[in-house]
Amino acid sequence: MTPAEQYLNKCRDLLETIAAQQPQIEQAADWFAATILTGRMVHVFGSGHSRIAVEEMWPRYGSFPGFNPIVELSLTFHNPVVGANGQRQAMYLENVSGFADRILRNFDLKPTDSALIISSSGCNIVPIEIAQGFQTRGIQVVAMVSRAHSDASMSKHPSGAKLVDCADLILDTGAPAGDSMVHIDGLESPVSPGSSVGGCTIVNALKAEVAKRLTDAGQPPKVLTAGCVMDPAQAAALFEAAYDEHAHRLASLYENVGKSESS
Repeated sequence: MTPAEQYLNKCRDLLETIAAQQPQIEQAADWFAATILTGRMVHVFGSGHSRIAVEEMWPRYGSFPGFNPIVELSLTFHNPVVGANGQRQAMYLENVSGFADRILRNFDLKPTDSALIISSSGCNIVPIEIAQGFQTRGIQVVAMVSRAHSDASMSKHPSGAKLVDCADLILDTGAPAGDSMVHIDGLESPVSPGSSVGGCTIVNALKAEVAKRLTDAGQPPKVLTAGCVMDPAQAAALFEAAYDEHAHRLASLYENVGKSESS
């Protein structure tokens, strides 16, 4: 079996793991749809490479408003690798206690909101404290992790808590401990991670389930759609309408920021 064949076979295993979680996916979709139907937003957070799954949720083709992607550049801007804005700094900040509170301080959060927190290991401090911050505010939290990787890893949080301990529902990407899935003869370390494949698959399964619930409720979502599958003018108008809806929903998250503290 070639390395590529080995990787593709492992990806099929991921899909089987995800398919077995249909009840959990449907439960998460129920919560997310309920949030969107109230006019509020589903907060989606990920640090490090979990940013990939956050941006897979929204905005891109086949996605729709109702999700608030929270991506901190200081935790996710990996392109320089070293030097200013390098990976070492991002990995350090990902384990600074209190940073999550400063992120959440920017939003007027309500119990009708919901959240999806993405972390392959579920052991870094910022994602854990983001989840705790949401739960403290009465917000239902869905955690997406690699169960195998999380179980094999040690929490960096002072309490010893992992993300799975701070969630109301857990979804498993199916990625193995260490994430990488291909072993090559003569090479000590495995290569080719699987969490992005599993994570993006779950995100799009959720997206489909939420879209059905919104449509069934009489509020079909404004889906970003390519001009090659509908009239280009209609597609352009749909983009504008979707972005406007996102702006209006986001505005409500800023409306009362700080008012309770100053009153």
